[in-house]
Amino acid sequence: MSDRADPPHQVVNPDGLLPPVGFAHAVVAAPGRSVLLGGQTGHRRDGSIDDGLVAQFEQALTNLAVVLSACGAAATDLVSVHVYTTDIDSYRASSAALGEVWRRQLGRYYPAMAVFGIGALYDPRAVVEVVAQAVIPSASPDGIGP
Repeated sequence: MSDRADPPHQVVNPDGLLPPVGFAHAVVAAPGRSVLLGGQTGHRRDGSIDDGLVAQFEQALTNLAVVLSACGAAATDLVSVHVYTTDIDSYRASSAALGEVWRRQLGRYYPAMAVFGIGALYDPRAVVEVVAQAVIPSASPDGIGP
């Protein structure tokens, strides 16, 4: 997946709010093409899935990166990410490891994000699913770059 040096979108983190760690309060998307990414779980291509939240999160982000790349998008094109987990307590307890996974898979750009604790996912073996939106920026008026 290609990664643009500078995110094309404006991250907004107002001073009057709790400082964000690992997410942005808002993203103002640059003009471009919207990409709505379906939920990505920790399944590998052959349908197998590891046990454990961190391993599944890593594979889900790997899958997300593959889809982004197939669409011609980069991690810095992400504008919104929703993480659904059936084990919110493990998610909280694993936040440092999950942050490392995010940085390894997608870099240090953090879009607007939310995490939801839910009762179940479609595959009962899955404990995490990531749903995202990206905007691939339009070429600049001079035709050079995003």
